Amino acid sequence: MRKNHSTLEKIRLSKLMSEQGICSRREADRFIERGWVFVDGERISELGTKIYPTQKIKLNRAAQNQQGNLITILLNKPIGYVSGQPEPGYRPAISLIKRESQFFDKHSRQRFTPENLKNLAPAGRLDIDSQGLLVLTQDGRIAKQLVGTDSEIKKEYLVRVEGSLPKTKLALLNYGLSLDGQELKPAQVTWQNQDQLHFVLQEGRKRQIRRMCELVNLKVTGLKRIQIGKIKLANLPSGKWRYLSANEVF
Repeated sequence: MRKNHSTLEKIRLSKLMSEQGICSRREADRFIERGWVFVDGERISELGTKIYPTQKIKLNRAAQNQQGNLITILLNKPIGYVSGQPEPGYRPAISLIKRESQFFDKHSRQRFTPENLKNLAPAGRLDIDSQGLLVLTQDGRIAKQLVGTDSEIKKEYLVRVEGSLPKTKLALLNYGLSLDGQELKPAQVTWQNQDQLHFVLQEGRKRQIRRMCELVNLKVTGLKRIQIGKIKLANLPSGKWRYLSANEVF
């Protein structure tokens, strides 16, 4: 590798690739092992290699082609399913991804194969008592885009509540609450109808909406995620899923 006289500290290559949104760290390690990663034009095949943040990273065509074949799935998760790894007795949302539950519309062309389940993981959580749009992906770039610490993707929810909400407390839902000693980012919370609120969040703390509502003495009786970034739940039926098409972006 050519010399670099930068005063910056070297960083593990796979970590830097993840931070730059090239791929996930797991994918980076796989690409490095196969000799598919180049730094300043030099092939890198040793795991654990560290480089300077200013050096140029490039994937070869094989890695680029493999990334182009990674799939992302949109699921309308019903209540009663958990997003990630379940404890005994709980049903994982990924168990709904099968041939007979695929939803087709005029834009659908790709058909399910069992290979699509390999390395498929949820990008974000939706708790067992909630329903709506859940993203599962093989693509580390999409996962980082949706759940990375610097993600700017907004998520929208319809939340049915019980209790009174004066304007002062509605203002608190929009900005001024803290969870676990950490101030929440500003939200957009408005009344959708008489007993339902519309939430727009730019972060996803554990059971965040339910805990926010508890802080203003509201009880959540229903929660549905209807949009992530530019992708809407739309007419996707509960328990059904579809592929993210090539022309859709978050």
